[in-house]
Amino acid sequence: MPIKRISKSIVCFITISLSIVIILLFVFPFVHVYGAQDKDELIVGVPGDRCPIFYIDTETDEVTGIGIDLMRLAAENAGYIPVFRIIEEATLKDALDNERYDIVMPFGSAVKSSAGNASIVSENLFQTPFTLVTDGDGKLPALDKLKIGMLKSLAAGAETVKQLYPNVEIKMYDAMDDCINALRKGEVDALLHNSYIWSYVLQKPAYQDLKVQPSSVFSMDFRVGTLDSEKGRAVIERINSGIEKMPDTQRQAIILNYTSRNLYKYDLSDYVYKYGPFIAAGILLFAVVIAFFLQRIRIVKMQQEEKLRKVLDHDPLTGLLSLNGFKKKAVELISSHPDTPYFLSYNNIRDFKFINDSLGRDAGDDLLRFWAKKSMENISDDEAIGRITSDHFVVLRHIASDEHMQSDIENVFEPVKNFFIDRGKENKVQIVSGIYVLTPKDFRNIDIDHMIDLARVAEKRARESRKEDHVFYNPDQWERGKRIADIVNYLPTALKSGDIQVYYQPQVNYKTGQIISAEALCRWDHVKLGWLSPPGFIETLEDAGLIYDLDCFVWERVCQDLQRWNKQGIHRSVSVNVSRDDISDDIDIVNKFVGLLKAYDLTADQLRIEITETAYAEKPELLIETTQKLRSSGFRVEMDDFGSGYSSLHMLKEVPVDCIKLDLNFLTSSGDPKKSRTIISCVIQMVNMLDLELIAEGVETKQQADFLSSKGNNIMQGFYFYRPMPVEEFEKLGDRIDTFPLEKQKS
Repeated sequence: MPIKRISKSIVCFITISLSIVIILLFVFPFVHVYGAQDKDELIVGVPGDRCPIFYIDTETDEVTGIGIDLMRLAAENAGYIPVFRIIEEATLKDALDNERYDIVMPFGSAVKSSAGNASIVSENLFQTPFTLVTDGDGKLPALDKLKIGMLKSLAAGAETVKQLYPNVEIKMYDAMDDCINALRKGEVDALLHNSYIWSYVLQKPAYQDLKVQPSSVFSMDFRVGTLDSEKGRAVIERINSGIEKMPDTQRQAIILNYTSRNLYKYDLSDYVYKYGPFIAAGILLFAVVIAFFLQRIRIVKMQQEEKLRKVLDHDPLTGLLSLNGFKKKAVELISSHPDTPYFLSYNNIRDFKFINDSLGRDAGDDLLRFWAKKSMENISDDEAIGRITSDHFVVLRHIASDEHMQSDIENVFEPVKNFFIDRGKENKVQIVSGIYVLTPKDFRNIDIDHMIDLARVAEKRARESRKEDHVFYNPDQWERGKRIADIVNYLPTALKSGDIQVYYQPQVNYKTGQIISAEALCRWDHVKLGWLSPPGFIETLEDAGLIYDLDCFVWERVCQDLQRWNKQGIHRSVSVNVSRDDISDDIDIVNKFVGLLKAYDLTADQLRIEITETAYAEKPELLIETTQKLRSSGFRVEMDDFGSGYSSLHMLKEVPVDCIKLDLNFLTSSGDPKKSRTIISCVIQMVNMLDLELIAEGVETKQQADFLSSKGNNIMQGFYFYRPMPVEEFEKLGDRIDTFPLEKQKS
């Protein structure tokens, strides 16, 4: 029986134990999770720059430190889940007023917030020793007689110090560097901060001369605080319950964990401060080595440059000076002989490539060497000759008598011209020259490149004329060349800077007095040339192949204005010019305009396309095809400058346009006035019979306007009504003409 009872007892014990294990394994986790979910979140505001009390861990990027670990333990003991946030305010007193935080730490005692609200603090988490730091070993006066420097972020702590030592004078600073600078300048006797923080800060090499004053240590409580409210008191009460549960051994372990570690990390300035002398010595040694090698390199480079200069200054084929050598020699001669009249000639052989191709490159080289030899035999030491490239020679000679010039012809040019003939070949060499005579200005400001360019301009004229073998430089041609360069080179900048502006010249109905449309023109406020009208730059841009860039700018700007007017409820139409170069196989002009309509939400009737009558004569097939495509896309096409060309009637028959713009040159130019009026009358009648719209442009007087109106043409454009004007002035006109401006001025 006893055995049976024992067996039953053992079975019962095992059963009960298994049940308890099962409960612990399956029930307790859910209870624990459920309990964790019931914990309240507690937002704790803390400073982030008081290592090792509070600091940002560089590895986890989270705030940590003694204060964090102690507060986390107290909060969890009180049933909170603490969430730590770095305070954004300048002081803890400012942070008290921010509802973003449930509690703020650390406080030594209860203080008023920056807004004057009372606060409540918790029980002490731990005693924080505060220590004075001085700049030397001198004996300090009593604590309550000191001038002490503290950080502004310790404003609450400063109040606690004031409560303990009412007579102490405290100066507040923004940063630790400011505190230490004030200490070294004698503005304060000592600095006060937490001893744990001093142990971190004074690891900085630049601060290691500062002395901690252990005899002046006093302790301050380390508490958390919040505003004194019902909610705040409840939070503090719970925190206090958590603090009570913290054993001292655990607090000391947390403090020891941080104070026993070397948390300070050197930055670049620390390394420089600590190892400055070694770094300076290394840099000096490195600089000496570098200087030595640089000097060696400089010497070798100078030697190489001297060799290269000798090579660069002379032409290897002829032995003459190269371009570089000639320019240096010419500057030297002109500077040394300011009273000697000089001319510079630019010379080359006409069709030299033909000589090389037909007689061989060796024959061409022999000719160049012969020319160089004969030239050198006939120049003096105060003159220079150089071969620029290929068959191009430049010569600087002083101006002498006609006999001297004739000697050059006989001794140099004639032998060169007859070089192949004298060797049994029927090849007469032709030399062309451009001559530039130096002016007094050239002697004051020596610019050899400029002189060569001027001589080359003259040489080009001689080469193109095929009649002259030499030409003297024409100043007018050079000025024109400079103007072309100024226009072409400045175009991209002008388009971006707003120097080119779109002007509008109204088109009016003379009978009703209404402004019915306008033509877009452009004016250029050139940075060097001043205001330019289209004749001043359009032809130049056409010659340079850049007119499309300008036209695209004008079209875009007109579409922007039309879009703005549409939004204002004003539906206008504007005529834009299309150059003959805008219509080519490389440019899809139709899609360009269709794309502009889509981009700016315009209708085709708002953009009228003007193409000059002479353009149709130059590219008839392509222009006619383009015109048909434009009209198929809904655009109105106008033939501009009708009557200025030589095939207008033929173009009227061939070209499918919607409008003719009549050039009033017949009425304004010389000739029989009666015949002019007859021609104009017939053109108006003819255009009306062809059922085309007619715009008379260039109307300058009331008599012209009356005559045109009497012949059935009332749509006009010209100075009599309005000159081209900026868009701001055009917008002010509205759509009617009260008085014609120029007529009013005359009266």
